[in-house]
Amino acid sequence: MSSLEVIDEALQLPPQERFLIVDTLLKSLDKPDEAVETLWEEEAKKRLQYYKEGKTDTIHFEEIFNED
Repeated sequence: MSSLEVIDEALQLPPQERFLIVDTLLKSLDKPDEAVETLWEEEAKKRLQYYKEGKTDTIHFEEIFNED
């Protein structure tokens, strides 16, 4: 069965079933890169450690989001 045939068949389904297909297909494309995830985890731990040790400057969130 070709891609176009699959699409034509899917379009005949009720909306709920089409949603399930779309959701499943999108989730299959949204796989995190484990190497990138590991790097971000290490970076987050490093930043937290710097914060706990007082080695970084901080800005209160109100100062950032209340820019008038």
